[in-house]
Amino acid sequence: MEKIMTFMGDGSRIFMNAAEIRADLESGTADAADRGKIPELTEDEINHLFDIITAKSKVVGVENGKEIVTTTDSGIKIPMQGFVPVDRSTNAQIHERVLCSDTFELSHIDYSFKQIKTILPTEQSVLEYTQMNMTAPVLYGAMPNLGLYTVPDGPVANWNELLPQGEIQAALAAQEEAVEYAVKDMVFVSGGMFDAGADGIDFDTVGASGDADFLAALKATQILREKYPDYAVEMGMAGEFVLGIHGDLYFGPDRLAGLYPHQQVRVAEKAGVTIFGPVVNTNSLRSFPWNIARVCTFIKACAEAARIPIHPNVGMGVGGIPLTLKVPVELATRAVKAIVEIGKADGL
Repeated sequence: MEKIMTFMGDGSRIFMNAAEIRADLESGTADAADRGKIPELTEDEINHLFDIITAKSKVVGVENGKEIVTTTDSGIKIPMQGFVPVDRSTNAQIHERVLCSDTFELSHIDYSFKQIKTILPTEQSVLEYTQMNMTAPVLYGAMPNLGLYTVPDGPVANWNELLPQGEIQAALAAQEEAVEYAVKDMVFVSGGMFDAGADGIDFDTVGASGDADFLAALKATQILREKYPDYAVEMGMAGEFVLGIHGDLYFGPDRLAGLYPHQQVRVAEKAGVTIFGPVVNTNSLRSFPWNIARVCTFIKACAEAARIPIHPNVGMGVGGIPLTLKVPVELATRAVKAIVEIGKADGL
């Protein structure tokens, strides 16, 4: 039986036959459906996904008329990875004029609002200069990164130390206090970037510190949208599942712990988010067919629930992409095609 080349979630190359691929597709969509309490992919969608994975071409693409736009996060990848030592403004222009990015996110290497607060005037200058040389929309991005507000670097107690000691109430109070500090910093920096001419803000890796981290981003979004009604707010999540490190935090009537992408997007809409970036984590021990079936199942449910554009995160360790810095083009293009055509994403 013919063997088809594909990959594992750690990026290693493997060979599978058609029956093995189809079995992993069915297992992957079943896993997502069970976890998220959402429908599995239909038989036609499984067949379409099978055709994408087994296509003979090294590089595949979406059908005509199904092209999408792209947004980015951490827009300093070229200098960070050592390709070309360029400044951030030049990096932005390379993305626009060479790599054909539809938008660009300006960011600082210290990618957290708490840290950027101290250098806001400098960042405003960089953003203004970049905007003068760009046609594509320029957003500014960073992480809520709630952990930075704990001692010794911040003013509140560390809940990850308190919880193992049984200091439950103190740990909950520390998270709630950190939320308020984070909201102030996020609004301050985002407002400053709006004044400097940013087309929008990207709250990136939201929920990395659990449900309190998610709450901080939601509250900041709500304030910004009230103050700047035309300000675009993109929210990219840290993972497919909101960890309940606090466990009893709500945004309005919605409890945040335990939400999956199709539930997260509804809460984000209520806060005023204009572009939502759902995440589906890659399992490094499973095959690409298994992982991408999970991704498409979650993203399809998120797209059906959303009333705003969704731009799924497709990068190292998420969106079916393996945990490797250098992603095989065969895998990356198949993941993108599947997410757009089966997951019905509006962008990436």
